[in-house]
Amino acid sequence: MLTIQDYYVSLFPNYHPSRVLSLVYQPFAFGTLAILAYNEAKINTRQRNLFGYTLFVFGVLAVLIVNPVRLFLDLATSGKGGIGTYIGICIVSGVFGIADAHAQGGMVGDLSYMHPELLQSFLAGEAASGALTSGLRLITKAAFENSQNGLRKGAILFFSISTFFVVLCLVLYGFVFPKLPIVKYYRSKAASEGSKTVSSDLAAAGIRSETEESRQFERKENKELLLENIDYALNLFTIYVLTLSIFPGFLSEDTGKHSLGTWYALVLITMYNVSDLIGRYIPLIKILKLESRKLITTASVSRFLFIPAFYFTAKYGTQGWMIMLTSLLGLSNGYLTVCVFTSAPKGYKGPEQNALGNLLVLFILGGIFAGVTLDWLWLIGKGW
Repeated sequence: MLTIQDYYVSLFPNYHPSRVLSLVYQPFAFGTLAILAYNEAKINTRQRNLFGYTLFVFGVLAVLIVNPVRLFLDLATSGKGGIGTYIGICIVSGVFGIADAHAQGGMVGDLSYMHPELLQSFLAGEAASGALTSGLRLITKAAFENSQNGLRKGAILFFSISTFFVVLCLVLYGFVFPKLPIVKYYRSKAASEGSKTVSSDLAAAGIRSETEESRQFERKENKELLLENIDYALNLFTIYVLTLSIFPGFLSEDTGKHSLGTWYALVLITMYNVSDLIGRYIPLIKILKLESRKLITTASVSRFLFIPAFYFTAKYGTQGWMIMLTSLLGLSNGYLTVCVFTSAPKGYKGPEQNALGNLLVLFILGGIFAGVTLDWLWLIGKGW
C-alpha cells in the first residue's frame, strides 16, 4: 500500500494518503495484537495465522474488485478518487492492520521457540518482500508510464501480482510449512513443555500430541517476561518510532531539491527497502553482530540524530544526499531489528518464547503507531 503511494497521491492530493494510510493501519494492528498477545497462551496458532493470511488475500482483492457501493478503488472507477473511494482505501488499510497483527505476531511467536536463524530468515524475508515490492512497483510504473491512464494501469497490474503472492503465502503456510521436519521437531518440543497453541499444527503434520495430564507446567507470566526483557522491547519501540516518523510520509512530501519527478519518492522507498534487507543479513557475520544489551540500546537511541539530518538535507541538500541518508535509515533499521530479536534471552520454555515473541512484535507495532502519528509534525507551518 505504501509502495504505490505515488498513485494515491495523484488520486487524493489533498488527503495526505502516504501519512493517513499508515495512521489508519496502525490502531487496528496494535489493538488487535495487544488482545492476541494477552491471550496468546489460549489461542490456536495455526488458525490465527491462517486467518491473518486469508484476510490479506481478501484485502488485496478488495482493492481490485467492484463493490456495489463503490467503497473500494477498483477496475470500474476509471481511477477517479472521490471521498467515498478514499474512505474505502482507508478501510482496506485497517483490514491489513488486523491481518498483520494475526500473521506477523503469530509467526514471530511460532519461530521464537525454534532456532534463532529461522527467526532471522523470517525478518529478512519481511525486508525482502519490501525490496521485491519496490522493484515490482518500479517495473509496473515504467511499463505504463507513457500510456493513457498509465499510473492506474500500473497500479492494477501491481495489485494483481500482489494477489498471487499473498495466495501463495496462504498455501505455503497451510500445507507446506507444518510438514517441514525442523518445524515438526520444535513444535513437538514446545508441546512437551506445555504449549497449548501447537496442537492443531501438529495435527496438520500428522503428529499426535500427547500431553501428561498429571504433569504441572509452570511458565512465567507475560508481565514477568516483559520486565526481564524491557530493554529489548523499548529498543524495538525506539527503532520503529524513529523510522516511521520519517518513512514514508516525510520521504513522500518533504524530499527537497531533485530532478527525478514522480520517480523520486519511489526511488527513496526502494533504497530504504533494499538497505533494510541488507541490514538484516549483516548480523549473520558474527563479528558484526551486536549482542551487548547496552550497545544495542546506545545504537537505537543514537538513531534520533536522523531527525535533524533529514530536516537539513531536505532543506539544503541534493537528491544524492537524501538517497544516501535514506539508505542509512533502512540499513540501521534492519540491522538493529535482527540484533534485538536474535539476542533476546533464550533459555525460556517454548510457551514463554512464544509469549515473548508476541510482546516484542507488540512493541514494534507500538513504535510504528507512535511514529506515523509523530510524522504529522513535519507538516507544522505548511498550511495544510
